[in-house]
Amino acid sequence: MNEHDSEILAHKLEDMGYSCTDELNDADLIIFNTCAIRKNAENKVYGNLGWLKGDSHFDNKIVCVCGCMMQSEEIRNTILEKYKNVNIIFGTNNIDKIDSFIKEYLNTGKTVVEIKEENDYIDKTFNAVRPFKFKSFVNITYGCNNFCTYCIVPYTRGRETSRLQKDIVDEVKFLVNDGVKEVMLLGQNVNSYGKIFKDGTNFAGLLKELGQIRDLKRIRFMTPHPRDISEEFLDCYSSVDNLMPQLHLPIQSGSDKVLKDMNRHYDTEKYLKIIDYAKKVRPDISFSTDIIVGYPTETEEDFKRTLDIIKEVKYDSAFTFIFSPRPHTPAAKLKPLDKDIVKDRFDRLTDLMNEIQLKNHEDTVGKRYEVLVESYNEDNSTIEGRNEYGRTIVFDGSKDDIGRILTVEVDKVNTFTSYGKEVR
Repeated sequence: MNEHDSEILAHKLEDMGYSCTDELNDADLIIFNTCAIRKNAENKVYGNLGWLKGDSHFDNKIVCVCGCMMQSEEIRNTILEKYKNVNIIFGTNNIDKIDSFIKEYLNTGKTVVEIKEENDYIDKTFNAVRPFKFKSFVNITYGCNNFCTYCIVPYTRGRETSRLQKDIVDEVKFLVNDGVKEVMLLGQNVNSYGKIFKDGTNFAGLLKELGQIRDLKRIRFMTPHPRDISEEFLDCYSSVDNLMPQLHLPIQSGSDKVLKDMNRHYDTEKYLKIIDYAKKVRPDISFSTDIIVGYPTETEEDFKRTLDIIKEVKYDSAFTFIFSPRPHTPAAKLKPLDKDIVKDRFDRLTDLMNEIQLKNHEDTVGKRYEVLVESYNEDNSTIEGRNEYGRTIVFDGSKDDIGRILTVEVDKVNTFTSYGKEVR
C-alpha cells in the first residue's frame, strides 16, 4: 500500500514540475513515506531524520514526513519536538493534497501539519509514476476493520472502504491499454471487498469481471484474510484464466489459542479447510503466508503447532516476523517473551521454511513455466522474472526482454531462486 502511495505522490509532484533524482544532495524536496507495522521501520525514519538534521547541507531542503506513522499523535509530537528540520507532516488519508501542502509551506515558511482521520480518500485519477511499464498496483480497498490485537493498521489507515467496481475495472482497462500485462490488486483485506455495498458486489465478482479484460495476462492480489474466504472466491482459480495459481494466506500462528488471543476470527481447522478446497479447485496452486513468532501468549507447544502447520501446507515462501509491540494495540500491553526464546524459535522456523522451500524448488527442475521478465543484469547478461506461481527465475537474455512473457525450463535451483533456459 505504501509503495503505491509513493507512486501517486510522485505523479502529483511531477505535475508540480519536480523530477526524481538518484542523488540525495541534488534534491530540493525529500519525502519519507513511513510505515508503522514494525518498530524497526520507525527507528529507520528517526535515524534518517536525525542524520539530515545533523548535516547543514540539507538546511534549505523541504523535508516531508507522511504515511502511517503520522496518523499517531504521539509520533507526530515526537517529530515536531525533536526534528525541527521537518517542514511538512501529513497522513495516509490526504496524500492527494501534497501539492497544496508544499505551496502553503513555500508561501508561509511555517511547518504544515494536516492529519485526516476519516478514510474517505479514494484516488480516481489512475495517475501514478509506475516503475514498471508492464505491471502495476491497483487499490481496491482502503483501511481495515479486523482489529487484530497486534496490528496498528486500523488506527493508521482507518476503517475499511471499497472502491466502486466500475472505477477499478476502468482503471485496469486504462493500464492494459498503456501496456500493463499484470496487475496486483491491493487491500488490507482484499477478499472483504464490496462489503459496504448492498448490491452483491464482492471480490469473486470483481475477479470474474477483470478476467474478461482482453490482453490482461495476469491478476495477482495482496492480502486476503482467512475469515472472509469463500468457496465462490476460491472457485475463481479454475474459472478465471488469468488469475495466477498462487494464494498468499496469512496464518500468523498454528495455535488456536494464540489465534484467539490475536483476534483473528478463525482456527486452524477452518484455515486448513481453505487450503484443501483451494487444492481441489486448482491442484497446482502454490501457497505463501505470514507468521508472527513470539506473540506474548505463545508457549513452546503453541510454537510447535505453527511448525506443524508449515509441514502440512508446505508453503512456497513465508514472511516471518518477530512480534513487535505497536503503541495503542491490545498486544502492546502484554508482557513480552524472553528475547533468547523468541530468537531460538525464529531460527527454527526459518530453518524449516528454508528446507521446505528448497524441496519445493527442487521439484520444479525439468518443468516449464511462463516468466514475466522484470529486470536485466548487465554483469552476467541474465534476466530475472516471476513465473505463474510467483517464483523468481533467472536465465540468459537481454534488456529487450524486459516486459515480455517467455517460456523457461528450470534446470537448477537454490532455496530462493530457480535458474533455467528459455524454450523457443
